[in-house]
Amino acid sequence: MIKLRKTGADRNITDVGRRAILGTGLGLGAVAAAELLGGGALGKVAPQAKSAGPDMGIFGAGQIPARAKRIVSMHMVGAVSQADTFDYKPTLIKMHGQEIPESVKGKGKISSMSNAQSSFLVMKPIADFKQYGESGAWVSDLLPHTGKIADDLLFVKSLFTPHVNHDPAAFFLHTGFQLSGRPSAGAWVNYALGTDNANLPSYIVMRSQYMAAGVGANSGCWSAGFLPSHHQGVEFRSGLSPVLYVDNPDGVTKERRRKELDFIGELSRDAYEQSGDPEILSKIAQYEMAYRMQESVPDVTDISDEPEYILDMYGPTVRSPGTFARNCLLTRRLLERGVKFVQLMQVGWDHHVRIAARHPVDCWAVDQPAAALVADLKQRGLLDDTLVTFSGEFGRTCYAQGGITETSGRDHHGGNFTMWMAGGGVNAGHSYGESDDFSYNVAKDPVSVHDLHATMLYLMGMDHKALTFHYQGRDFRLTDVEGNVIKGLIA
Repeated sequence: MIKLRKTGADRNITDVGRRAILGTGLGLGAVAAAELLGGGALGKVAPQAKSAGPDMGIFGAGQIPARAKRIVSMHMVGAVSQADTFDYKPTLIKMHGQEIPESVKGKGKISSMSNAQSSFLVMKPIADFKQYGESGAWVSDLLPHTGKIADDLLFVKSLFTPHVNHDPAAFFLHTGFQLSGRPSAGAWVNYALGTDNANLPSYIVMRSQYMAAGVGANSGCWSAGFLPSHHQGVEFRSGLSPVLYVDNPDGVTKERRRKELDFIGELSRDAYEQSGDPEILSKIAQYEMAYRMQESVPDVTDISDEPEYILDMYGPTVRSPGTFARNCLLTRRLLERGVKFVQLMQVGWDHHVRIAARHPVDCWAVDQPAAALVADLKQRGLLDDTLVTFSGEFGRTCYAQGGITETSGRDHHGGNFTMWMAGGGVNAGHSYGESDDFSYNVAKDPVSVHDLHATMLYLMGMDHKALTFHYQGRDFRLTDVEGNVIKGLIA
């Protein structure tokens, strides 16, 4: 009998055997659907399998009423300086060049680079701030387009993380664990809710950078971990072939590729019959998705049908493949086609030196495109049920790295950082939480990364404690053994 694993519990599909399904002509795809591709995919066995419909995930439409149907996660890899962007602190201006009080610095975790310093001199913001909109949100002059949409944003100013090195903090931000190997939030959403378009992956990742960067985007941040491998993020690259190995080699026709996949399916059927290894089915699901993407990917990545006023919204770099602006526009096109989770990784924010010269450039590269994506989703009626987030993996110090000079930078800082959220049921036009006068410690309403994940899943219609996967003797979840839904983030 075929068994489906659903959040740690087995449920049987009665009177349907593997060979019986294979013998109907539905083929290995039906077994894949039963074993992996959805709670409910073979609950009604033949109709679902015959239609080759989209994966509905183990929860289908979710467990509770959803505010959001899809997520866009923008990660500024290397870490945005909250004191120079969204967390306005006049005290930093007043105390510029003075030692940070020991009572503020305390004994919190700092990086090894800070440990090597003998002084910790407060550094003022590198640009002026203004208040925007009815909300009166303070936003740096480095991000004027973001300021203009401030009333559509929720600023969370009390995030914190225990990690002060890039990879552990980035893994923690995306997977809830500091080491590579756990499923990312996108993989969990894919596993739970499936996709609304069988011809595109449910979870897509795009990387970009504007300036040369010392820290990169690690693929562990979009891994499926111990979930079936077809739930991992599919990376779209710049250029004519966004997905590697999808296009047929020269001389190979579509018909020949179809026959090859059918033959591989026959061999895989025999292998699966002998071993019962679900990864065989994951691989077949990935082959079939690659075949379907030969038509769907060129359609979504061809922006020639976009009017000039839309291209102008996203800024001058939108016409260049691989830029953050182009990826933001592609994100909107993907969401329109039913993709549930898009992860944008913009590399380049690790400003240990010359932050006054480097931070403005990186802000310029993302400010207009990110604001345009929010505005574009709003004008199309998609923002209400799309959750958009913008953050780094941690923040940066309020004190200077290397002393107060023209080459000063800011070090890593996990004690507090700021992100913004939009759409998807969040409390737009407000700020949640506060840091202290130095933007160094959380002063009010702390939000952990586990809390953030619990809230995001809640907005997507899921109880984070119920979304589990049994692996190596225990039930794992995105929020591990922690996390609370933060009601103050929700409208």
